[in-house]
Amino acid sequence: MSGNIFNSNGAHVGVVDGAAIFDLKGRKLYHLKGINIYRLSGELVGHLNGTQGSDKRLDRFTDRLFPARGGS
Repeated sequence: MSGNIFNSNGAHVGVVDGAAIFDLKGRKLYHLKGINIYRLSGELVGHLNGTQGSDKRLDRFTDRLFPARGGS
């Protein structure tokens, strides 16, 4: 699986590449197993909405996994 991750407001906040989730600067943040999101330590912390296609959208609860971006 690969594609972009958008928060509940539609802002681009991350990228999925295989079983890894990266921030927009390319830092690995989470593991992805199916739709479940895990911290690198193995703790389940959320899930992606089960949408088809390469673009994934977060629900409001899962938005907290990606730091708020300001400006650029």
